Amino acid sequence: MKHLNKLLGSALLIIIFAAGCDTDTLHDMNINPNAVNKIDINYFLTAAELSISNNGWRGDNRYTDWRTNIGMCAHAIQHLASTSTGTISVGDKYLENDVEPSNAPWDHMLAGDGKITAEIIKQTGPGGYAEGHNINARHVARILRVLCFHRLTDWYGSIPYFEANKGVEGIFQPKYDKQKAIYTDLLKELDEACAGLSSSNLDEGFSAADYYFKGDLAKWKKFGYSLMLRLAMRISNVDATMAGSYVTKAVAGGVMSSNADNVVATMAMGPGEWNNQNGISRGFYPGDGGQWQSSLLSKTLIDQLMGTDKTTVDDDDPRLMVFTAGIIKWVAAGNDLSKEVIYLETDPLKMRGLPNGLDGAMLNTLMGGPTVAYEHFSAVNPWMMQDDEPYVIMHAAESEFLLAEAKKRNIGTGITGTTEDHYKKGVKLALQMYTVYDASFAVSDARVNQYLATYPYDDAKGLEMIGTQMWLCKYMNWWDAWSDYRRTGFPVLIPTNYPGNATNGQIPTKLMIPAYEATGNPNYATGATQPDRLIGKVWWDGGPE
Repeated sequence: MKHLNKLLGSALLIIIFAAGCDTDTLHDMNINPNAVNKIDINYFLTAAELSISNNGWRGDNRYTDWRTNIGMCAHAIQHLASTSTGTISVGDKYLENDVEPSNAPWDHMLAGDGKITAEIIKQTGPGGYAEGHNINARHVARILRVLCFHRLTDWYGSIPYFEANKGVEGIFQPKYDKQKAIYTDLLKELDEACAGLSSSNLDEGFSAADYYFKGDLAKWKKFGYSLMLRLAMRISNVDATMAGSYVTKAVAGGVMSSNADNVVATMAMGPGEWNNQNGISRGFYPGDGGQWQSSLLSKTLIDQLMGTDKTTVDDDDPRLMVFTAGIIKWVAAGNDLSKEVIYLETDPLKMRGLPNGLDGAMLNTLMGGPTVAYEHFSAVNPWMMQDDEPYVIMHAAESEFLLAEAKKRNIGTGITGTTEDHYKKGVKLALQMYTVYDASFAVSDARVNQYLATYPYDDAKGLEMIGTQMWLCKYMNWWDAWSDYRRTGFPVLIPTNYPGNATNGQIPTKLMIPAYEATGNPNYATGATQPDRLIGKVWWDGGPE
C-alpha cells in the first residue's frame, strides 16, 4: 500500500479555504483580526505538488485525466480507441465538445495549480508575509508553475498568463498573452529557478513538505532542466535561436539520466475515493470511471508493440504485456485484482487492437455480428490501474530522446555522445521504468539488448525512430504525447473520418477555450488563438505567434 505525506490532508483543507479568496476584494474594515491570514508556505507547497498530480482543489482526482488526458489525447494519438460517441472519448472521432475535454484543464490548472503556485511565489516575494524565507519552496513553485502553464498554452495557444491568478489585485478579466511571449518567460523562469535552488538556503520545513523528492535539490534541478529541454525542443521548429540557447543551458545544468530521477507522485487509497488516488486509474477502474469497457488499446499501438512478424513473440516490444494484460473482463470486487479480473485471452500472439473511429454499429459490421468490444480487444493492464498506483509526471527516457533529437538536428551545444547513444539509452530507460507499478513489469538488460538488436538505430530514419519511441514512452502521459506528435509528426498516424466529425478528418491540433471564458472575458475576442476550434494551431505548431 502506498502512503502520502501526512501533510496532504491538512494541505488540501487549507488550500481549498485559502485559494477561494482569489476573487474577493478584502478591505481592512472587513478583516477579522482573529482569523488565520498567514498560512505556512509548506502547506501550499505540498498542495501544489498534489495538484500537479491531478488531485486537490476540485476534490475529484480523475476530473482532468478522464476528460482530457484519456478522453481527448489518448484517443487522438491512437494509444486508445473506443466505439463510444460520448464526451469521454471525443479524441477518437474528432468530435467537438467545448465542455468536458476543454473545460477540465482550464478549470483545474488555472484555478488549482496556477493559483497555488502563484500564492507561494507572491508570499515569498517582495511584500509577502514570507519575504526572504522559504527560498527553495519559492523556486520549486516556479518550476511547478512552468509545468502548469506550458501545458495550458500547448493545449490552447494564447491564454492569460502575466495577469492570471491576480483576482486579489482586482484583475478579474485578464488579458491574453501570445504563446511566444509565454514561452520566453517560462524558459526564463526555469533558468532562474534552477539557479536559485541551493543547499545554502534555509530548509524551513521544505524537505518534509516536498513529497516528490523529500528535499533532494539535485533531483529538483534535474527536473527543472529536463523541463527546460522539453520546452526548448518544443519551440525548435519556430525559434531555433531560442531553442538552441536553452538546450545548451539545460545540458550544462544536467537533465534526468536515470529512472531514479523520474518525477513520481505517490498515491494512496484514502482518505476517500475523491482524494489522493490516481486519476488515470480511477477513470478505468470498475465501479468508478468504468472506462475499461469502452476504451481499449488501439490497433495502431498493438500493431507497433507486436513487431514486424506477428507470428512470433521474438520481435515483440517488451511493453506489449505491460500496457495490456490481454483481453479481459473486470468486475468490482473490493480492489482485489485476483478476484476482479477475468482473463479471456493472454497469449501475446493473440493480442488485438481496436481500430480507431468506429461506433458500435461499425464494429458489428467489421466483426460480422453483434460484438462486445472488451471481449475481443486488448484492454489496459489492470495492474497499472489500481487506485493507489503512483502518478508519473515526467521521466528520464524523454530527456534522452530529446537529447538524441537535438544532437541529430544540431540544436544547442554541449551534448556528449552520439544520437544513437542517446536513442539507445532512451529506449532502455523507457522499457525499464514500469516497475513502479508492479515488480512483474521488470525488463532485463538482455531483453533490452535483444529489442535494440532487432530494431537497430538507423540514422537515415533517425527522427522518425526517435519520434516513435517518444510516442511509446508517453503511455499514460497522453496529453504530452499529443503535443509531441503535433510538433514532430511522428509516428505517422492515419486519421479517422467519422461522419459529422469537426476537423474534416484531421487529428485535432488544439483544445477549445471554455465557452464561459469566451463569453465572460472580453479579452478573449482579440487575444485567443484563432480559429478557436479543434483545427486551430498553436505557435510552435505553425499557428499565430
